[in-house]
Amino acid sequence: MSNVSHARSDLSGHPDASEMRARYDRVMGGRDVALVDAPVFLVGLYCAVSPWVLHFTASQPALVTHNLVMGIAIAVLALGFTMMPERMYGLSWAMCAIGAWIIVSTWVVGNSPDAGIVINNIIVGGLTVLLGMVCAGAAARTRST
Repeated sequence: MSNVSHARSDLSGHPDASEMRARYDRVMGGRDVALVDAPVFLVGLYCAVSPWVLHFTASQPALVTHNLVMGIAIAVLALGFTMMPERMYGLSWAMCAIGAWIIVSTWVVGNSPDAGIVINNIIVGGLTVLLGMVCAGAAARTRST
């Protein structure tokens, strides 16, 4: 029986290592945060359906439309991050602005919302800002390398 344990130890001496690394970087687009795309999409979907989850469709019709539109916008950004990351991560700061607007809009768009609506929009907006900052940081790291 032959000893093949040396084949699994290190690929740095492989003649095609640099070509494999370049191909992997091309396929991944230099992305470090592929795992952030799914949470961004889920936050967008939750923002869009939150009026029906929290049952404020009758009491806050303006916020229903607002959360639906903002949630769809966040979900579309997430899909863009997934499909064209090298082009879309520049919009990460826009996602931060959308998150900040979701927090503030509770009082601007809403008509004396109750505590549940306020807490919901603060959490959704905060998560959107946080995930936007993570995406923006990854985009800055990718550009600097």
